[in-house]
Amino acid sequence: MKEKGIQYFIDLAKAPKIVQMKGLETIILTGLHGEKMMMVLNITLPGHGVPLHSHPHEQIGMVYSGEAKLKIGDEERIVKKGDFYCIPANVPHSDVTIGDEPFIMLDIFYPVREDIIEKYEQSLREVAKASASALTTPFKGWLSSSTVM
Repeated sequence: MKEKGIQYFIDLAKAPKIVQMKGLETIILTGLHGEKMMMVLNITLPGHGVPLHSHPHEQIGMVYSGEAKLKIGDEERIVKKGDFYCIPANVPHSDVTIGDEPFIMLDIFYPVREDIIEKYEQSLREVAKASASALTTPFKGWLSSSTVM
């Protein structure tokens, strides 16, 4: 039986996207509907990198495209399309894109990254607020109790 909201097949064109920081965009493939794992495409743009960080989530993945210098713990290497990696919980890691193409990682996290979900929900609130503001601003004072039928 299919869980509510969980898609068995993922349409990349319809997947939600967020900007995590300048130079890092994330496409959320799973993890927003109660799943225990999260799958994302993390896209580090040319000329950018993700600073050294850690999180309590296990992270495994594969380089989807591009090339980068990937550092995990005290190991560092150049990775490219088709390479796999494993980042245990709380191990510091970073990447820096090499070349003119984006570096795209297919990442799977366990458990779900609540911080990514919060950034996605925040982006939805910002879009809704901007839309409401854009919609209501031209009509200020136009709709009043005397004009409503």
